[in-house]
Amino acid sequence: MSEPKPLDPAMLFSPCDLSVFDFETTDTISPETEIFGQTRAVEALRFAVGVEDPGYNLFVLGSPGSNRHGIVRRLIEEHAQSRETAIDWCYVNNFADESRPAALRLPAGLGARLRRDMQTFTSELGAALTAGFESEDFRGCVERIQEEFRERDEGALQALGAEASSRGIAFMRTPRGFVFLPMKGKETMDQAEYAALPEAQRSRIDEAIEALREQLRKILHDQPRNRREMQARLREVGRETMTLAVSHLIEELKERYSAQAELRQFLDAVLEDVVTTGDALREQATSSNGEEAGIPAVRYQINLLVGHETASPAPVVFESNPTYPNLVGRVDHVTQMGMMVTNFTMIRPGALHRANGGYLLLDADKLLVQPFAWDGLKRALKSGEICMESLAQAYGWSSALPLEPEPIPLSLKVILFGQRRHYYLLKALDPEFDELFKVAADFEDELERTPDNQRLFARMVASLVREKRLLPFSRDAVGRLIEFSVREAGDIERLSLRTRSTVDLMSEAAHCARQRGADAVCRDDVKAAIDARIRRADRLRETMKDAVLTETIQIDTEGTVCGQVNGLAVVDLGDFRFARPVRISATARPGNGDVIDIERKAELGGAIHSKGVMILSSYLASHYAQDMPACLSASVVFEQSYGPVEGDSASLAELCALLSALAGIPVRQTLAVTGSVNQHGGVQAVGGVNEKIEGFFDLCRARGLNGDQGVIVPRSNVRHLMLREDLVSAVKNGQFQVYAVGHVDEAMTLLTGMPMRTEGKSRGLDQLITTRLNHYARVRQDFAEPRTETAATKPKKSIKTPAKTTNRGKRKQS
Repeated sequence: MSEPKPLDPAMLFSPCDLSVFDFETTDTISPETEIFGQTRAVEALRFAVGVEDPGYNLFVLGSPGSNRHGIVRRLIEEHAQSRETAIDWCYVNNFADESRPAALRLPAGLGARLRRDMQTFTSELGAALTAGFESEDFRGCVERIQEEFRERDEGALQALGAEASSRGIAFMRTPRGFVFLPMKGKETMDQAEYAALPEAQRSRIDEAIEALREQLRKILHDQPRNRREMQARLREVGRETMTLAVSHLIEELKERYSAQAELRQFLDAVLEDVVTTGDALREQATSSNGEEAGIPAVRYQINLLVGHETASPAPVVFESNPTYPNLVGRVDHVTQMGMMVTNFTMIRPGALHRANGGYLLLDADKLLVQPFAWDGLKRALKSGEICMESLAQAYGWSSALPLEPEPIPLSLKVILFGQRRHYYLLKALDPEFDELFKVAADFEDELERTPDNQRLFARMVASLVREKRLLPFSRDAVGRLIEFSVREAGDIERLSLRTRSTVDLMSEAAHCARQRGADAVCRDDVKAAIDARIRRADRLRETMKDAVLTETIQIDTEGTVCGQVNGLAVVDLGDFRFARPVRISATARPGNGDVIDIERKAELGGAIHSKGVMILSSYLASHYAQDMPACLSASVVFEQSYGPVEGDSASLAELCALLSALAGIPVRQTLAVTGSVNQHGGVQAVGGVNEKIEGFFDLCRARGLNGDQGVIVPRSNVRHLMLREDLVSAVKNGQFQVYAVGHVDEAMTLLTGMPMRTEGKSRGLDQLITTRLNHYARVRQDFAEPRTETAATKPKKSIKTPAKTTNRGKRKQS
């Protein structure tokens, strides 16, 4: 197998072909009307909002930064214009049971109007009651009734007095009550005169007085009943008066809302309550003229829970903090005389109320971490109504008087935004999820890089320029943005659809252009923005590079060493990724066939890294131990690694270090290696290949490029190469090389300068490795089995003390 050649510089970077564009700046591009690159997700979204059946809610899958929220909200708001107008919801007093306020549904715009009208009604109620009760008709009617019952009482007493007088007995009223006294002529007898009367006459007088007293008791017994009758007649007059005083106000409201049957029933209930509670209303109207908070100010008010403008489209609500109260609403309380009290005016709406009849947008990760919020949402969707239940009351945490508002019918579409792991975890763990969220809109992370799609990308840039009010972008600046997007996608044939980073880069590039006083953003502005972004984030990278340059961390970039290979590890800081070289070393010795992963033994190696070591162990066993047992023990380690090690992208470098140790052939330290291997020695693609090449290049350039340095990458990673301009220039000038290999044999040939297979008189690495393994096998056999002896050489028996044998079976003389 011949030694692989370095990659051509044209394969290291795929520039944007500016000939596909027919504009000079984005000012001349028509605005984008279609959603860029999300055809499948848009179809799913339109299907979900078009189906009216229950359960066809939508879960939007995608990576952060893909502009899922903006795209979905734009499409939802467009669709909301064609839906029925929004609905107003109010809570009103339930006069039959004030602990269960009644819900009132009204057309959009009518709720605010009704609230104003009922406030006007409340303010006019006191004056109307005062005027009615102060009218001459009411006063005259009251006086007539009172006079009638007074005359009735006085007439009975006068009749009793006349009868007493006819019997010679005086009927007198004193401060202590009524008394009957015998008379002598026209004067009442004193005690002495009465005692002087004959016994028979005194008996007749006593009998008469007792009979009169009985009549008096009956008259006095009838007086409370008469007063109750009078009060009843007065109340009836009061009811009639209040009805006459208030009915015209209610009738005006009923005529104004004649099309709302439920509202007319409520107004009838208001009138009945005004008549029923007339005395309390009259007393408060007299004391405060209905202006202070009290019965008139609260009982007949309207709690406008959700109000809209007239002819508003279906609501689109995004709840950024989906706690349980923020979703289903809450009931507030106030403290009065040491008690927590509430009423229907303290009911507060939740996101479900505001989005009812429209669309509710929620972030799944925020929703799922809020206690009871996910269960509350599912319960509302399954029941089709919003039941406002206080968690404090439900779990006995509060002793306040409960309020149970009437449930409100629910009809809306819920759109959940989440990552793919959220969606598949919910599908696996929540049996109700499939019933409630039957449609998934999976947003693409990447798009094929074609001339048409690049033109669409340019239109998207033009739309973002107008939306963000940025300077226009020139054609070459758009080309640099496309190259940045390709690098973000990690594939020269794909464009990244994570628009957040693109938008941020556009804003930063426009800032650079403004600083130099330009009218448009050019390619150099985009490049300057990228460099500035890296500069802001690369402190840790520079620190690690300085540690290598000062040899605190030992990495060789010159010479050859046996069993030592430069690997490449990627450090991900979230908004910035970079690679750092790592020294991978291996040792081999006779043993039982184990390859020891020191990282795993030290509990620093992750599962995938351990899998990679097992795969290279399998390659060694299948390749070199088919005709004999593997009699070696080997170990591999990341030198000066003090943190977790994960991933299998170093398995090629580990295998090369191990093969070098077995063959006893040193490898070039001028090359760094990345790639994973399979059980047959094939080299497989890895992630972060651009960062890895650039990381080793930066170190070599800092020490001085000598033309012999480079990086070995998997051949399947060539399509992912979008390297920096300075690195590509160094390759063009012969100062640095990038090699692509498809098998471990090619990598070993590059690292050692020797072929793996024996060709003619040139011995290959395979022969050296096989010779070393055979040697290990003999050594192990010698140590495992004692040497046999012939009869001639067998020593004669001795009667002396038995000799002590060593491990090798030799006798030690006593």
